[in-house]
Amino acid sequence: MTFAATAPYALIIVGCVLLYYGAEWLVGSSAKLAVRFGVTPFIVGVTIVGFGTSAPEFVVSVQATLAGSGDIAVGNVLGSNIFNTAVVLGLSALICPILINRQFFRFDIPALIIASLITWYFLTDGVVQIWEGIVLITVFVGYMTYSVINSKKDGGGDRVNDGDDDDDRAEGKNVSIPKNALLVIMGLALLVGGAHLLVIGAVDLARSWGVSEAIIGLTIIAFGTSLPEVAASAVAAFKKHSDIAIGNVVGSNMFNILLILGTVGAMGPTEAYGIATRDLLFMVGINFMLFIPLFAKSILNRPVGAAFIGVYAAYIFLIVRTAGA
Repeated sequence: MTFAATAPYALIIVGCVLLYYGAEWLVGSSAKLAVRFGVTPFIVGVTIVGFGTSAPEFVVSVQATLAGSGDIAVGNVLGSNIFNTAVVLGLSALICPILINRQFFRFDIPALIIASLITWYFLTDGVVQIWEGIVLITVFVGYMTYSVINSKKDGGGDRVNDGDDDDDRAEGKNVSIPKNALLVIMGLALLVGGAHLLVIGAVDLARSWGVSEAIIGLTIIAFGTSLPEVAASAVAAFKKHSDIAIGNVVGSNMFNILLILGTVGAMGPTEAYGIATRDLLFMVGINFMLFIPLFAKSILNRPVGAAFIGVYAAYIFLIVRTAGA
């Protein structure tokens, strides 16, 4: 086997290694900094972890827009959101059932659904206009402002504690801020770099197997740019940081459809005629499924996590079948 033939496999392996260590440093150090500053893990997940793991989506979508590939830019955002909610949360729940606080059901899920519906409405004509991009960015700023202010006001809602509060405070005093801040930055860099290598390797491999460019864009690109979310949430689930695991997905999704899509639209009218109503329906529908844990004592358990992954498998089957028709 020649070097050219083995290169994609090497890129995939190296990318996975970088993602693992990036997630370890990002989640562990973010949790320590949260304890140090008295910030709730959920807010850390929504902001630092959520934004950081969405960096690949931002880079890919902006580059695609500059290259005039609106379908890739918008498809990457929608595909990543569907993957995040269905697979990232589903996998996290399979690793460790996720306890969801009431604030999430009162505000964050409805906000995510409303943002999805706004996105659906803006894309009915297949174009994200400049004014629509500005609206999306404005909604994002409002969401983040409310989340941070509300967290400070109510002490973070139903925070999930793994230990005694006094122990947490004592531990927080011993946390090195410079060291953990550096690890957060390094973790983000490894996540972005790992995802980049993984996407390159996966795309090259798919092309060598004769898979169409359309399928690559709808599945592999969205999957690859969402791998940081997979790594970060999976590690958070292993460490039983439920708030970071789900906050990462919520923050990433809001970042994707509001800030990234808003930026893409604000750069100029972005055409995405290849986005089907089916894709928008799945994005909105999978977010509505987040209300299911309300009927199971606010726990996203393993059966529901498996159901989420099953829905994603059905979605992939549908787009592959449609593409092959």
